[in-house]
Amino acid sequence: MGAQGNPSAGGGVEKGSYTTKFGSLDSFDKGGVELVNDDARHYAFSNVFEVASRSKPWEKVAVGKNMEYVLEAVRAEGVSEWRTAAHDEFAVCLDGEVTLDLVKLDASPLGEGSEGSIAIDGEPIGARMGRVYLKRGHQALLPAGAAYRFTATVTGVLLIQTIVGPDTQFRWAEICQTV
Repeated sequence: MGAQGNPSAGGGVEKGSYTTKFGSLDSFDKGGVELVNDDARHYAFSNVFEVASRSKPWEKVAVGKNMEYVLEAVRAEGVSEWRTAAHDEFAVCLDGEVTLDLVKLDASPLGEGSEGSIAIDGEPIGARMGRVYLKRGHQALLPAGAAYRFTATVTGVLLIQTIVGPDTQFRWAEICQTV
């Protein structure tokens, strides 16, 4: 795009023709999909901040999916339950400040072939692995077989990359842009 918003020969965008805006739970623009030459039915669009603003604390709502893998938008508010998964997961803090506590479990509560994370009843038994402090843009590994718990003193938003699990909520009709 040129400075006037016209396509340039190189196909790039000139520095002065756009402004980057960072969203937050308190201030976001929904945005949308702009099609040039395609069918809108081929795309889904949702806004993680909008999804989190309508979610219950620590509810895991899918906002992206590729085969069994999902991105879950999570409203970080208060203290989460302890969870674990048989595979690595990743959490990215998009808004707020979140503390992550990790425990290496003495015995796994996971069943054979378990996918996605599951809640753990009560306090986990095992060695403390450490604590991670996350702010906007920080990412943390949630290691396979470890128990983890998040604490948010101020409401925020996490994006968790994982595999579809029993607590993953699918609300495509509610959260995605329609044609």
